[in-house]
Amino acid sequence: MLREYINKKLASARYKLLKDGTYFGEIPDARGVWASEATLELCRQQLRDVLEEWLLLKVRSREAVPGFKLKVDQRDLVRS
Repeated sequence: MLREYINKKLASARYKLLKDGTYFGEIPDARGVWASEATLELCRQQLRDVLEEWLLLKVRSREAVPGFKLKVDQRDLVRS
């Protein structure tokens, strides 16, 4: 489930070669998910890492994630 979501988002990533020769990548519908690196491959790797961390933070804080539905056992939400 997570792998599918991450791969789908990475497929929608946009990359630019900047004037200084570095690469910038972003995922348009994942606000704040971007990376900037010396090579395209490093940029892709960094963007994957940022996306994974972004997703984990969203899930941890129970924020909505576009295109991702987390199945939660309602019994886990009840505190004794």
